[in-house]
Formats: sequence, C-alpha cells, structure tokens
Amino acid sequence: MTSTQTAEGKPRLSIGKLLLRILCVVLTTLLLVVVLLYGVMFVLCKGPSETARNLFVRSVKETSAIYWLPNLYLSGEEISAIERAQEVTVEETDTSLVNVKTETVVSEGPYTDEWGYTDDDNDGIILVNVPGQTYTGYMMIVLDPSRVVLGCNPETIGGKGYTVAEYVSMFDAVAGINGGGFEDLNGKGNGGMPDSAIVSNGVIYCAGKGIGPGFVGIDENDILHVGFTSLEELTERKIRDGAGYGPTLVSNGKAVDDELLASGLNPRTAIGQRKDGAILLLVIDGRQPNSLGATYADEAEIMLRFGAVNALNLDGGSSSLMWFQGKYINNNASVIGIRPIPTSFVVLKEGVR
Repeated sequence: MTSTQTAEGKPRLSIGKLLLRILCVVLTTLLLVVVLLYGVMFVLCKGPSETARNLFVRSVKETSAIYWLPNLYLSGEEISAIERAQEVTVEETDTSLVNVKTETVVSEGPYTDEWGYTDDDNDGIILVNVPGQTYTGYMMIVLDPSRVVLGCNPETIGGKGYTVAEYVSMFDAVAGINGGGFEDLNGKGNGGMPDSAIVSNGVIYCAGKGIGPGFVGIDENDILHVGFTSLEELTERKIRDGAGYGPTLVSNGKAVDDELLASGLNPRTAIGQRKDGAILLLVIDGRQPNSLGATYADEAEIMLRFGAVNALNLDGGSSSLMWFQGKYINNNASVIGIRPIPTSFVVLKEGVR
C-alpha cells in the first residue's frame, strides 16, 4: 500500500485536492444562491405585482447598506417615481388635547390605566408585546412624561456616538430607545453627528442643520409636540428635549393619511404621547424570518390603538433598539453589531426630575 492509497486500495485524495473540491462546492453553492436571489429580486421588480415591486424598492432604499440594489433592475426615473414621498404637512400641536397627570399613582396592587394596560410592579412603566401580520415588537408606556429626556453627550457631538445601553447608563436611567437620525454614509458612519438639530435640557445643538423633514420635541410642561416648520419654533414652544427624523404619524388625535405614509417593511422606532401625558415608546423588529418589519402606516395604527394624540417615527433599521431591565429586549437587525448613535430617548428613574 502506497501513501496515496487507502487500506482498500482506493486512491487517497491529497490535502490540496480535498481543499480544492471543498472550495468548488462552496463557490458553486454561493453562485446558486446569488443567482436565486437575483432571480427573486428580478421578479419583484419586473413582475406583474406593482404592490410587491413598490414594497421591495421602498424597503431596500430605506437602508443605508444595500440601498443600491433596485438600481440593478430599474431606471433612476422609475425608482424616483416609486420612492417619491409626498410632503407630510401637519398642523401645530394642540396642547389642550393633553392633560398631564401630575399626581403619583399610588396603589397597593397592580395599577391598570384607562386603556386597560397594567403596571404590575408599580414602577411607572408598562411593557406590552405588539404582534402584527409582518412584525413583532414592543410598546413601552411611561406613565410620567417628565421621566423621558433626550440622551446625548454634547461634548462628543460630531466625534463619536454611543449605544442605547451606554446612554441609559450615562443618565443613570432605567430604559431607553434609539433617537433621531444621523449622518451615515454607506452605512459606515460612527454615529456621532445628528442630521438635524437636537435639543437637550432646553439647549439647541447643531442648529445649522435645521429640523429636517420631521421633528419631535417635549416641552417644559412635558407635552410632546410634532408639526414643526422652523427652527425658531423650538424656542417658541419651549422645547426641553427633542430630535429629528420623521415622518409624523399622528397629529392632534388623527393619523396622517396612509398615502402620505407610503414606505417599505423595516425595523421601526417611534415616540408618541397619550391624552393623559403618558409617553409611548415603540420598537418593531425587522429583516428577520419571523418579523419582516412594519410600514409607517403600521406604526400610526399601533400608536392610535394605544391612545396616541401625537406621534412621530424615529430612526429605524439597524438602529432600532429598546433597553429595559438591564438588557436589549428586542432583536437588533444589524449584521455588524449594536451601532453607536448620537441621540437616544431615555427613561429616568422615578423622582429624578
């Protein structure tokens, strides 16, 4: 028996040939996967279903890493026609629709609010699972709106960002979600620079960037505002904390028209407020087999279901995260891990403000 034969007399493959065969199998498999994906996307873009095409294009174009995919199949004019968002113009927030409850809820047992949601441990926070046809998520109800502030570090703006967990720790808070948008070229940004003005504890930062297509702010009376049209309104409305992204989902008790909320399925984050002042923090998982994601219209429907008077969509995608009780409670869609961001909305401990 030679060194190139087995005990049965069969030729034995050398290590080099074995590795080559394995490499060929891997490359062939990858090629088949690529061809299959290309074919699926071709059918979505060129097939008979206009609805499927539009949903695919909007979903992908909302990402920062693979936004270029539709360009493989459609012209720039076709994509622009699909992606073109109608300007969402909403009226100024009517603060009379919100009556913030200033008294502390005292209960020997679990407290149940007007909408039927129960604070089992009387910590002022109610967490509710939010299932849907294409998504799963969580709604956090913060009964005292004064506990919700913008998490940011003015000293590092433009330099580096932090994770939601780091903002919660920085503010010695108990919970948090991701906040406004940020500069993120090709999905490789460091999360340090907001793409619109922000307000922290009454101070405006990055004013030169304006308020962008949408802005949400909580004023000194703990009322959440949407419907901003100028930077000057941040001062006029005495906003203490706020950030920009958009679009507005609910304005003065009414959802924005579905046609103005055309979007794809993606991970989402949103913030809103009920008539009793309670702040609503929503996060939706996406880009996963069991949760493809939600549209802006889905967010608006959820917010109304939970009693929102006003609500706005925040940054989503791979940034969508909710931290509570020492951990992230939803699944992050990022393939590169938890991303740093410039702002977060955090929930302070009771009695801090």
